[in-house]
Amino acid sequence: MAASGERAEISVRKRRVGSKRTETDSAVSGGEDGKHSSSDAEKEKPLLSLQPGTYWLTRIVLLRSVAFIYFVAFSVAYNQNKQLIGEHGLMPCKSYLRSVKRYVGGKIGMAAMAYTPSVLWFFDWSDMDANLDGIALLGMALSGFVLVMGMANMVIMLTLWVLYHSLVNVIDDLLIVCAGWESQLLETGFLAIFLCPVWTLSQVPHRCPPSLICIWTFRWLIVRIMLGAGLIKIRGDKCWRDLTCMDYHYETQPVPNPMSYYIHRSPWWFHRFETLSNHFVELIVPFFTFLGRRLCMVNGAIQILFQVVLIVSGNLSFLNWLTIVPSLACFDDASLGFLFRSGAGAKKAVLEIQSEDVAGRTPAPTKGMLIRQVVNISLGILIGCLSIPVVTNLLSSRQVMNTSFDPLRIVNTYGAFGSITKERTEVIFQGTLSPDPKDPEALWEEYQFMCKPGDVYRRPCLLSPYHYRLDWLMWFAAFQTYEQSEWVIHIAGRLLSNDSTVLSLLDHNPFQGRDSPRWVRGEHFRYKFSQPGSASAAQGKWWLRKRIGAYFPPVNLEGLRGYFQSRNWPHPCPPLYI
Repeated sequence: MAASGERAEISVRKRRVGSKRTETDSAVSGGEDGKHSSSDAEKEKPLLSLQPGTYWLTRIVLLRSVAFIYFVAFSVAYNQNKQLIGEHGLMPCKSYLRSVKRYVGGKIGMAAMAYTPSVLWFFDWSDMDANLDGIALLGMALSGFVLVMGMANMVIMLTLWVLYHSLVNVIDDLLIVCAGWESQLLETGFLAIFLCPVWTLSQVPHRCPPSLICIWTFRWLIVRIMLGAGLIKIRGDKCWRDLTCMDYHYETQPVPNPMSYYIHRSPWWFHRFETLSNHFVELIVPFFTFLGRRLCMVNGAIQILFQVVLIVSGNLSFLNWLTIVPSLACFDDASLGFLFRSGAGAKKAVLEIQSEDVAGRTPAPTKGMLIRQVVNISLGILIGCLSIPVVTNLLSSRQVMNTSFDPLRIVNTYGAFGSITKERTEVIFQGTLSPDPKDPEALWEEYQFMCKPGDVYRRPCLLSPYHYRLDWLMWFAAFQTYEQSEWVIHIAGRLLSNDSTVLSLLDHNPFQGRDSPRWVRGEHFRYKFSQPGSASAAQGKWWLRKRIGAYFPPVNLEGLRGYFQSRNWPHPCPPLYI
């Protein structure tokens, strides 16, 4: 009985132990299952903040920035191209295109397109003003759409690039305004084409993630821009090495603004600090791009701040605004999220995409996405190959700046202010109604350009990112003779006839509503900023000037007849004097 009772008790204990083990195993198993369930729940939970490493929002910011620059550039073209290269412009592009056509054999084909890439070849030349206006207005409309909507496709961005190429190639060759910003905008615009889907119009097209290769082409662009600018300075003017260039820059830059007047009078140590900072930003900081995410963003922030300082201190067209664009590629979605509203629109869409990636629910690549990857890789190879002569130029002791090594200006070399002028000179147009230009009693009255210095009492203008092409041309002309800048005499002829086309590019015509001048001359002056607080400044003078001599002698329409005929320029209609 006792034995059987012990066996029964042992059996019960075993069952209890087995039961406890089962419960323990079940608890352990349930705990592991609970962990898996918790992990799955965490994956399903949407992200609350943007994660680094993606560039959806970066693409929106880049596209809007490029579109803004395009809009300004096409606005300049719409307001000024007719007067410069239109039917009755200073240097009609129709004449230029005809000369190119003759040069390539009299046919409009690949040879003509390769020499001067432009859609103007295929337009009706009977009304070139309408063609120029049409290109500019279409460019403004498309860029305005991208700017407002923050979305684009390859078709839109390619169209903008082709349209601006068409304008730059005819005005650049005619008036030699080959400022670096033209090529830089074309290169930036070319890279922007590959940021977008082919057809889709969406701020966050799920099937077309921003290519890291394309982002790096923008970063490579800002590296080349800054290194080109820094190296040309070190190899160029001695004042960049002895740190004195900023003593002159604000006064002698192409188109100063009101801040230039005051910054020019900063203490000498401040100008030395500016020059050293310039060298650091242009020669050292660009290499931060390759040192990881954080230092890459530091580079982007410093470059943007540097360009903002330049924008505040002078009117350098949209050059500095444009240089900000590739700097934006140094930032990813996590760093640009503050620019977008939380819980709505693009930011919400990006959070959803990142949540799907964390949950491992990334959609399988489609055929189109695979083709796009091939295109992106091809873009990287193209930029790499075209960069070879650019890098060679950067390393060369004979470095040149603002040069294109391919006809489409896809990859270019850049630079600015390799030499600094120590004195500012200006060409001032003057006209008189006197029949004898040598008469000591002759009253010579001055024409005023839109923005360049002229009247010493006129405050420097605040204009950037817009610019006046003719004002820039006059800045270059002051370094040369009128024989080297023949268009100056062309302007004189137009002024003699009170030509409304050219006068629309000027701010003040002293003969408005009066007889046309009988004689026009160009006078050469040396300009200096007045000293703030001085007697001259108290009189309202922003500038002081001293006559150097004649830039070109007095001319009249009859005397210019042979000059115009020898260059196939239409002779202005002579005025009728009463």
